[in-house]
Amino acid sequence: MKTLIVEDDPLHRAYLRDAIAGSLPECQEIIEASDGLAGEQMAREHNALHIVMDLQMSTRTGIEAARSIWRERPETCILFWSNYADEAYVRGVSRIVPEGAAYGYVLKTASDQRLKLALRGIFVEGQCVIDREVRGVQQKSFGHRAGFTESEYEVLIDIALGLTDRAIAKRRSLSLRSVQNRLQQLYDKLDIYKADENGDDSSTFNLRTRAISVALLKKLLNVSSLEQAEIELAEWQSTVRTRPDQRQ
Repeated sequence: MKTLIVEDDPLHRAYLRDAIAGSLPECQEIIEASDGLAGEQMAREHNALHIVMDLQMSTRTGIEAARSIWRERPETCILFWSNYADEAYVRGVSRIVPEGAAYGYVLKTASDQRLKLALRGIFVEGQCVIDREVRGVQQKSFGHRAGFTESEYEVLIDIALGLTDRAIAKRRSLSLRSVQNRLQQLYDKLDIYKADENGDDSSTFNLRTRAISVALLKKLLNVSSLEQAEIELAEWQSTVRTRPDQRQ
């Protein structure tokens, strides 16, 4: 077994190296990368199928790197090791995991034993190992009636990118009415309609801008999620530009 560590903090890399050596006697080689871009390259060059990945890194985030790695080798096992359990990160990971892939999401505050069990569970036993706090965010996001459906979250991302209702409808293959319905659901769940002192919120807020602000404060969005969304938007725009005009 060959294991790749992708982590920008040298002390954390050393800690992970010791944890891997202590929990995975099957591991014959440990290689390291100090950012997401280098991690992508090393995963490709060394054909590394077992990876421990930080989420927030310069140059390229863990989500961006993992997305590229899984696109080429969906059988890769990745343990995300992070300080963050914000919904933006949890959703970002959930949206890129290939079907059937073994992966994990363990917080850096977890005990040594927890990390070692996660390493064995994912890399040896092929299990998915998710910290309780992260699992709680997943359940709140996807299972609770007040949580956002994936389609609602996509619309939230799109308005944060500045897309119009018509552009969202085109991108998501929705009717204009469906987009507007999802926007209303977003506003309701984010409590955008809380009245001001005069009992009239319509004169106080631009609803789309207010939704983005509240989503940032609630950690539904962050810089990493918006950077990834910009990449996906550019890919979609490229596809649209190269698609034959159906009206001809």
